[in-house]
Amino acid sequence: MTDFFQGMAPIAYEGPDSTSPLAFRHYNPDEVVMGKRMEDHLRFAVAYWHSFAWEGGDPFGGQTFERPWHPQDEIGRAKVKADAAFELFDILGQPYFCWHDADIRPEGDSFAASLRNFETIIDYFEEKMSTRKTRLLWGTANMFSHRRWMSGASTNPDPDVFAYSAATVKTCMDATHRLNGENYVLWGGREGYETLLNTDMGRELDHMGRFLNMVVDYKHKIGFKGAILVEPKPQEPSKHQYDYDATTCYGFLQKYGLENEVKLNLEQGHAILAGHSFEHEIAAATALGVLGSIDMNRNDYQSGWDTDQFPNNTPEVALAYYHILKDGGFTSGGTNFDAKLRRQSLDAEDLVAAHVGGMDICARGLKAAAAMLEDGGLDQALAARYAGWDTPEAQAMLQGDLGSIFEQVHTGKVDPKPQSGRQEILENYVNRFV
Repeated sequence: MTDFFQGMAPIAYEGPDSTSPLAFRHYNPDEVVMGKRMEDHLRFAVAYWHSFAWEGGDPFGGQTFERPWHPQDEIGRAKVKADAAFELFDILGQPYFCWHDADIRPEGDSFAASLRNFETIIDYFEEKMSTRKTRLLWGTANMFSHRRWMSGASTNPDPDVFAYSAATVKTCMDATHRLNGENYVLWGGREGYETLLNTDMGRELDHMGRFLNMVVDYKHKIGFKGAILVEPKPQEPSKHQYDYDATTCYGFLQKYGLENEVKLNLEQGHAILAGHSFEHEIAAATALGVLGSIDMNRNDYQSGWDTDQFPNNTPEVALAYYHILKDGGFTSGGTNFDAKLRRQSLDAEDLVAAHVGGMDICARGLKAAAAMLEDGGLDQALAARYAGWDTPEAQAMLQGDLGSIFEQVHTGKVDPKPQSGRQEILENYVNRFV
């Protein structure tokens, strides 16, 4: 035990009238929504890196947080960090957490030394998880922070770095499998380029495709039943990243024969960086059949970078969950809070309150999404807009050719009459629920 969260009781649901900053007003894990418990719909996870590994720095200033596990360079303090993490899990009561290898163990002076530290903490996690409800939503490898990754991991021009990457992912997959993780995630933070002057893009894409095939092969070799997920992001830290957005990733998966083996972990902030909305990215992934899981956060509208703030916009969240529910809901995926405190929010209470607020916003969004689905207004509007395609004539046209279609139009049998898209009416409809 640590004294970091000393005196803080487990968070309870107190209902919408509660004024406590440390109580759930909307998230009631046992509330049934569309026939399923809210906890089982949302499948919340705490991100180990932002909540415990991040020290409060930004590009213009260093550490602002002072934690009992700082500095993070010794295995004893890594265990203290794990103690504090599981204390937060007990306070919040969320069912999952997520980690990168570098978040949970100190860096050693060799691969073997880092692996010993990593396995020590995995042992420690396994012991703690044996007496708690908290499970692992997914594990992943940090292959972007250390200087060895400055030119990429699987796309690095140095084959030794490719080999180091493969060995690192193997150890993280082994640990995820051992802890019964439900997914394994790969994010290509530096799988891209800073300049095309020294980049062979075709070769790098081929190497990344081969690497991901190795990951899938290893999944089957060890009997890992979870999903392999790729997380799109257009840039930052690299100038351009190959996993730009959902549709780019799908094209990549198709090219390398992985579209039936790999799904996507989508993040709100990354969608914004790509010039999209979160709703767009989720709708694209569900249309392509590759939605796996989500990282829930938000970006600041005045900033041009990925600020990773906790969500606070119910309409945005509701539309995201609308598409998730319409797709059938999560299977192995969930809602991971890839979100961090502001660097001025120093206290343990801030960390708890941030998660409480995020969980409440997601609960409100989920209930609004479910209400829209049950009401059916958007589905009805969609069916009406595309009704013309349900006719035998329209279906026959799809099976025809340009010549036969020309004859239909040229003889006057086709005369389009544009109809309103009713966008404002539909936006007003959504506002009824949020």
